[in-house]
Amino acid sequence: MNRQNDSITQAVKDNVNRRIQRLWALPDNQRRAELAKLRRGIGQRPGALPELWGAFLQDMPERFCSVDGPSHAEWAVYLALTLYAMHQQGNDTVCMSRPGNTLGRAVRRLAVQNTAAGQDWTESSVLRRFNALATAEEITEISHHLRGMIQLLRAAKDGSIPLDYPQLAADLYRLQC
Repeated sequence: MNRQNDSITQAVKDNVNRRIQRLWALPDNQRRAELAKLRRGIGQRPGALPELWGAFLQDMPERFCSVDGPSHAEWAVYLALTLYAMHQQGNDTVCMSRPGNTLGRAVRRLAVQNTAAGQDWTESSVLRRFNALATAEEITEISHHLRGMIQLLRAAKDGSIPLDYPQLAADLYRLQC
């Protein structure tokens, strides 16, 4: 990883953090509408849905943009925001983005919950999905497996398990580089 990539990684993280904070500053009904709009982008390529251009491209740093398809930074921001919108669905009181709660920590917490409930860790859907995610090689495949993991976190037994979405975006950017 070079100094320029480190700088972009931090900018990706900061961008997602600002966007999530901006969403929480909106009135409830407007925030719900923006999150619903972002959810429509799940499974799509960044820029594929014109109705998301404003929400996605607004305040996007120029150095993130690419002329020949979505850049690594655009993919990272897009995936983090659309998956955050899915994770946040139906929860108007608690933000599902929690600093320090990395994907590994969240998955571990989910695995511990499932093990405590009597499920064998080695045969759990959590392990299968995490292994599929860990071995994915292409960003659309990563997106698919990550969506399944977020659905498990959202449906956790003791309530939804939050995730550090700015850090997830930074990790997704690094993974592509």
